[in-house]
Amino acid sequence: MAIITGAGSRGPGVGNGKATAILFCREGARVLLVDRELERARETLAQIEAEGGTASAFQADVTVEAECKALVDEAIARYGRLDILDNNVGNSHRQPVTEIDPDEWDALLRLNLKSVMLTSRHAIPRMIESGGGSIINIASIAGFRASKDAAYTASKAGVIGLTISMAADHGRQGIRVNAIAPGPVYTPMVAWRISDEMREHRKNSTALGVEGTAWDVGWAAVYLASEESRWVTGAVLTVDGGATIMSPHAYRDGR
Repeated sequence: MAIITGAGSRGPGVGNGKATAILFCREGARVLLVDRELERARETLAQIEAEGGTASAFQADVTVEAECKALVDEAIARYGRLDILDNNVGNSHRQPVTEIDPDEWDALLRLNLKSVMLTSRHAIPRMIESGGGSIINIASIAGFRASKDAAYTASKAGVIGLTISMAADHGRQGIRVNAIAPGPVYTPMVAWRISDEMREHRKNSTALGVEGTAWDVGWAAVYLASEESRWVTGAVLTVDGGATIMSPHAYRDGR
């Protein structure tokens, strides 16, 4: 049984949470689809049910601890156990520290980083009751390189650090904790602000020269949730088409 936060997409298309939820259900998991906007979760649910999968939608704001506890309790009440938690919620402001409002900074770190702690805080005891589990935190390659977004970079670096800490703290309790660091994937979260020219530039900045999608992130989550990754914990799985290995000086034209 899996919980996925941010399981809806922000607009037309498929975001990381939605893709992961659909793939989990195709692999036979039962999934609690959590989103602050219930209609978004219901859209994901409709596609899953159309394919014969088992899931349910649940509304929660994962920056609020009481609601994080409620979503974990709901998962146990509906499905009887908890095996997987995919912390997928996140946003960005694309501002340096000289421009971002301190309140906006606090809000972004609550959403991108504190929410991971809050959901995990309540999920881990229930996973232990179920005999162990897998927590998957969605970080970003911005967590280990500049992204022109100070708060986003700081929050995703924090997700990576928190992942490592939780993996060490809870490994002997049967809990594996890993992070996925997506690169420049094209999803509804970025589609509204990415021109065709920028989209082409992002694609050509990767070693593969191929655009990434939410499905690539979703398949990485499937692996980290599965028994095939039973000896993997505290890892950061980069899913970026090789963007982070490319030198902008040596490979300026993408070749």
